[in-house]
Amino acid sequence: MNRYHMTRHPMDAPRRGGRTRERGIVLITSLLLLLVVTLIALSLFRSFGIQERIAGNTREKQRALQAALSAQEYAEWWLSSGGNSTAAPITCIALLNANVGEGQICANKLPLIVPDVTQVPWRVNGANIGVTYLSPGMLLSSSTSVSAANVANPTYFSAPTFYISDMGASADPNIPGEIYQIDAVGYGGTGNTAAVVESTYAVYVSSRNMTL
Repeated sequence: MNRYHMTRHPMDAPRRGGRTRERGIVLITSLLLLLVVTLIALSLFRSFGIQERIAGNTREKQRALQAALSAQEYAEWWLSSGGNSTAAPITCIALLNANVGEGQICANKLPLIVPDVTQVPWRVNGANIGVTYLSPGMLLSSSTSVSAANVANPTYFSAPTFYISDMGASADPNIPGEIYQIDAVGYGGTGNTAAVVESTYAVYVSSRNMTL
């Protein structure tokens, strides 16, 4: 019977060790690539979240600005619409509601009775002052903001408010009239988002009422 004797080549052992080292390097490389991909994914996810918040904040600021402008425009219309501007200015110490026909022209100028007109709501002796005006279709809610449930018709934190300060008679004696300063504040979905606008409005004896 013929017998065959098999012997291992001396180089076999180092080759096997080389393959093991190669597998280890591949595994480490794969883990590093997985780590890099994971970090990139997390970074993109965080970036998308930040961009979404920025877009949301921008939208809320725009809503607050539009709300403030709606109150300002109503105040200008109220001043120029028959007889309202002829009323004697009063000391304003309360909050009225334009939606039920209320209004007031204030002898106490807003910049002189509040520390900062941008600090809202405006208050004197702990009481809110001004005139609120809720334009048609504007919904209020102090507990909800823009969400998937109301994004088509979002709510506002509070009704826009305006304050009319009587600044005195027109400086031009040839054009008799009265000058007013209108400050108005509007809110977005929360009390943390507010916008304040200001205009100077002249009501002349003639029909030349205008925003200065």
